[in-house]
Order: sequence, then structure tokens, then C-alpha cells
Amino acid sequence: MKVLINQQTHELDGDATLADAVAAIEAKPPFAAAVNTQFVPKTQYTHHALRDGDQVEIISPVTGG
Repeated sequence: MKVLINQQTHELDGDATLADAVAAIEAKPPFAAAVNTQFVPKTQYTHHALRDGDQVEIISPVTGG
């Protein structure tokens, strides 16, 4: 299936979860994730199934002044 991760198309397996999307872009903590603009708690990443066309945002905090 195709999903958008941080506005880039990625091909994932049909049974992919949010954890698979995080792994696909090799995200390094700390970060937060949302699917279709809905925040998903870290404890749910492996349980949150993705669907074809989902939009995933993985956001890291920015430090500095």
C-alpha cells in the first residue's frame, strides 16, 4: 500500500502499522506521530494499522533560539 510519510510517498506492506512507518524513515527519538492529523500515543504504534492513502506525520522537536 502507499502512504504519505512526512509528505513523501512510501510503499509499505498491506498489514503495516504506524511502527512500520516510523521504521521506514528511520526516525530517531524524540518524536511524535500523527495519522491523518490525529495524534497517536507511542504505546499504540504497533497496534495502529495503516490504510492505503493514509497521511503520517512524524515530528521531531526543534531546539535552539
